[in-house]
Amino acid sequence: MIKKVGIVGCGQMGSGIAQVSAAAGYPVISQEVSEELFEKGLRNITRLLDRAIEKGKLDSPTKDKTLGNISGTTELADLADCDIVIEAVTEDMTTKKEIFQELDKVCKPETIFASNTSSLPIGDLAAVTNRRHQFIGLHFFNPVPIMKLVELVRTLDSSEETISTAKEFAESVGKRVVMAKDTPGFIVNVLLVPYLLDAIRQYENGLATRDDIDSGMQLGCGHPMGPLTLTDFIGLDTILYIADIMFEEFKDSHYAAPPLLRRMVNAGYLGKKSKRGFYDYNK
Repeated sequence: MIKKVGIVGCGQMGSGIAQVSAAAGYPVISQEVSEELFEKGLRNITRLLDRAIEKGKLDSPTKDKTLGNISGTTELADLADCDIVIEAVTEDMTTKKEIFQELDKVCKPETIFASNTSSLPIGDLAAVTNRRHQFIGLHFFNPVPIMKLVELVRTLDSSEETISTAKEFAESVGKRVVMAKDTPGFIVNVLLVPYLLDAIRQYENGLATRDDIDSGMQLGCGHPMGPLTLTDFIGLDTILYIADIMFEEFKDSHYAAPPLLRRMVNAGYLGKKSKRGFYDYNK
């Protein structure tokens, strides 16, 4: 049973996971490499809670209770007595492995380890620990307080007890859980990324204008946003990174990044976060 939650990383994803966990009543310890980065994440949580109050979806006492459930630290050792620790740092295998190796030394034996990775093999991360049976993927979606889905990723070694406990936890923070095998991209990205790459490829080939490709998929398929807009929102560098990982795994041309995508990333056109992608966000 999960009573206390540890989260490594308080960036966009980590702060979102901290927010929904704290809102569900869990004491949360958020670890960051510096107090400044933790405070930045906490300000992001506060901003989202204030926005919910403005919209009439939240009251001030609930906001205060949520924030009161979150504490910060710069030491991984302070997560020692957490029942589950969720890693939400940069998508770099070496960095994640180093974190889990350290956590494995300091956390109590029964602590469940979870990674929020969207593309890296969970089993490879579990292999550097002595708790493979207590290791799973918990892939939340951005923005975490709004998106209802969590992909629960089972490795070859994940125990049924771990799966059941993790599923119960994810549902308790308001998420719908889908089960996925431990393959790059899991369910959503293995289907979504080829679609986005094909849209970029057809735009590059001159099939239609940027706006017409997006409008076609919005109005023709009922999608809330077109594929090029969605790529900007996710981040062109993120899509390229995931595509390269999946192409390396599957050797399937569906996952081969179009030259235009690679050129844009190399030029610093990363989407909304850089104010320029397929669309210009400086205006």
